[in-house]
Amino acid sequence: MDPLISTDQLARELGAHDLRILDATYFLPEHGRDAPAEHEAAHIPGAAFLDLASLRDTDSPHPNMLPSADRFAERLRELGVGDGDRIVLYDDTPLRSSARAWWMLRSFGVGEVTILDGGLAKWRAENRPLASGRERGEPRAFTARLDPTRLRTLDQMRANLSTGAEQVLDARSLARFTGEEPDPRPHVAEGHIPGSRNLHYSDLFEPDGTWKRGEALRAEFNRAGIDLSRPLVTTCNSGVTAAVLLFAAHLLGTDAALYDGSWSEWGADPHTPKEVGAA
Repeated sequence: MDPLISTDQLARELGAHDLRILDATYFLPEHGRDAPAEHEAAHIPGAAFLDLASLRDTDSPHPNMLPSADRFAERLRELGVGDGDRIVLYDDTPLRSSARAWWMLRSFGVGEVTILDGGLAKWRAENRPLASGRERGEPRAFTARLDPTRLRTLDQMRANLSTGAEQVLDARSLARFTGEEPDPRPHVAEGHIPGSRNLHYSDLFEPDGTWKRGEALRAEFNRAGIDLSRPLVTTCNSGVTAAVLLFAAHLLGTDAALYDGSWSEWGADPHTPKEVGAA
């Protein structure tokens, strides 16, 4: 599957026996929105709600860390997703959280997965059909095996400081990256991982909410000082918008890794070095 699917293409595919649509909308508390309730009120027909807020390692002190392969497989089975299905992801959030779901699925070995370009906002703007309620498919066999090359741990990020083998790209706002705006959590320092670069994830989209493509997208990485021919790791606050950068790099033919703990882990560790100021 192509990494992106248009609203026209999805409309033609609705009801296909091997197609599963998942709503991957995720909000932060400051958004003041309820993703499960919004899904039940209106969603693309046939879509199930993935609920990224609960699909995480609940034993970790850090938010949004990957769950175990068994837990991930169990959730997908409950949603009626089976091995060999084609999966379409979408969201309706400024965080573009369908990219996080895409990275999770790919990390657990799912290859047939695509993101709806423009998400639910574009689907609505085109007056396409919506459904309400909660849709549940019949549980099916689904296999998940983690590919550890797709993520980075704290120890691996520490090692990278000395070798510089991988570029590090941060998706947070410039003010958070430089430390001009301190982290709201008192136990988390301001600044960024030494040597990292900054590219705010919102810069990767056109005014209509669709993804930038081709040279327009490549120019954003160039402006951030990133060489897409070299290894790349993405980071952010808690691993959600880092996946937006990672997916954008994939659109340009580069497969990056993601630092799952991101600044929530690095910034809270008193033993990790931090930098402030522009890169």
